[in-house]
Amino acid sequence: MDEQTRIELEAAAFRRLVDHLRERSDVQNIDLMNLSGFCRNCLSKWYVAAAEERGVPVTYDEARETVYGMPYADWKAKHQSEATAEQKAAFERSHPDHH
Repeated sequence: MDEQTRIELEAAAFRRLVDHLRERSDVQNIDLMNLSGFCRNCLSKWYVAAAEERGVPVTYDEARETVYGMPYADWKAKHQSEATAEQKAAFERSHPDHH
């Protein structure tokens, strides 16, 4: 496989992941963190880091809008619920050094 094709496939997979996370707004970030160790915000941070490595100016807010499909504050107001005690406890068990 040539380099350009690999890049295009990886980009298509990224776009599909982002689309899937947008469609599954019922899945809270804390649930993603508890099950997989990453969430939409992590993906946004990775996007910023990739941009920085290439000298492309992208803010965290811009990256979150790319991932969430809307400004984060809007997504949070529409879809984010308060974490339950069980979710918080699971997070503390699986990420004791993540605050």
